[in-house]
Amino acid sequence: MHGNADVPSVRPLAIEARGLVKRFDGFTAVDGVDLTVPEGAIYGILGPNGAGKTTTLRMLLGIIDPDEGVRRILGTDRPHEVAHTIGYLPEERGLYPSMKAYEAIAFLGALRGLPLAEGRKRGKELLEEHGLGYAIDRQIRQLSKGMAQQVQLLGTLVHEPKLVVFDEPFSGLDALNQGKLERMMRGLAARGTTVIFSTHVIAHAERLCDEVAIIAGGKVPFAGPVDVARDRIRPQVRLETRAQDGPWRGALPQDVRREGSHWYFSLPESGIEPLLRALIEGEAGILSLSIERAGLHDAFVAIAGEAAARALEEDKDEARR
Repeated sequence: MHGNADVPSVRPLAIEARGLVKRFDGFTAVDGVDLTVPEGAIYGILGPNGAGKTTTLRMLLGIIDPDEGVRRILGTDRPHEVAHTIGYLPEERGLYPSMKAYEAIAFLGALRGLPLAEGRKRGKELLEEHGLGYAIDRQIRQLSKGMAQQVQLLGTLVHEPKLVVFDEPFSGLDALNQGKLERMMRGLAARGTTVIFSTHVIAHAERLCDEVAIIAGGKVPFAGPVDVARDRIRPQVRLETRAQDGPWRGALPQDVRREGSHWYFSLPESGIEPLLRALIEGEAGILSLSIERAGLHDAFVAIAGEAAARALEEDKDEARR
């Protein structure tokens, strides 16, 4: 047996940032952000609009330089040296309206060093592969907004990058195309590509991410595995009783709330057994009892605060309009 058989393997890092700070005209947009993104992970930067997500991504990519702090991306602190191995889909998207779909993909690949002829060939193949073969020769101006977004997405991937960075990639996509994009992200990660994306929608981060950074007001109060974030909140108990009152009521925690015959509360520090005993001895008549781990939304509220959570909801409402 090998001597290091019991030592867990550590995944190399695709991105590492320490103490990133960025100011604009005296306003601190990003204030000391730390991030570590393992290779092959799907990593989410979760926070409301204006929290500093885009500024953080742009610093990581070398589009702008931090005022303070350091970042390493794919092993170098000079992002431009590895730009050809990165795919980037900015939040503000745009393609030349007169270009044909496959040419637009080739053009975006060429910006990352892919020869145009190869880009055109791959562009046609990607459009066919993703059910857009009928749009190969159509100009961008002839496509719907959703189709144009898909073309730009394929242009982000045409050079087969090691790292893909998406800024609010689900914005403007209908439910069908959001599902397609989620499957594409999982497919990229399954092939070893690192995926990092920003979002203000908790559900996307909860479904997709191995790890998240929660960002609010330019700071990151939490960065790490989604499960660790959820474990910041005690599991929630849902109890249904036949009796509505009795001596057993005194055994319920202080944070209990009642809805009809159901009681909702956090799992007590002492565990469920003492409570069960009190319910049975007090003849509460247990009809059902379940213990559920807290969701990422509850964790976000606990970590970032009520104001940041309200801002997330407002961003979602705005996006629907």
